[in-house]
Amino acid sequence: MTALEQFFAQQPGERLLTVAEYAALPEDDQHQWELQEGIMVMSPSLAPRHMIAGYALARQLEPQLPPDLQLVPKVDIDLELVPSDQPGSSRRPDLVVVCRAAIDRVDREGGLLRASEVRLVVEIVSPGSKRKDTVIKRHEYADAGIPYYWIIDLDPPLSLVACHLAGPFGYRDEGDITGTFATTTPFPVRVELDRLR
Repeated sequence: MTALEQFFAQQPGERLLTVAEYAALPEDDQHQWELQEGIMVMSPSLAPRHMIAGYALARQLEPQLPPDLQLVPKVDIDLELVPSDQPGSSRRPDLVVVCRAAIDRVDREGGLLRASEVRLVVEIVSPGSKRKDTVIKRHEYADAGIPYYWIIDLDPPLSLVACHLAGPFGYRDEGDITGTFATTTPFPVRVELDRLR
């Protein structure tokens, strides 16, 4: 039994969690969890191809980041969709880009990185996550005010959808991009998508 399973075995009945309660839970090195409106949701284990793509993308992005930004893989983000005393939502994207000041804040104060500190969030679609990444998380990340969201689909032809906030319309995008992706926002970057395989 993992420490997390022991924790829940000691809890009376089911209850919805705040983001702070979720952040205070014991580590679980066997499962990946996210918090959706106070409910713990387990994600399936990631396939090797998914992990390879995430690592390859990080290797391309890292040297192109401005000095005030930091790339962080697989980290919990407080979506800040409700007041802190209410059942909240936290996601664990494949990659995020945040201001270095946000990392310093977490070091000082604890807790999670906040959606308001995130400049870019990246999800790599898995066989069981297509709808969650393209519909549910797309809506949540837009609602949380995260300015840029990239969705990478590893199915041939490997593609990237680059979403950007467009006011009350949520995210807008220009459709699937294959080959080379280049942009100046949220920072100048060029990604060779074929190198993510």
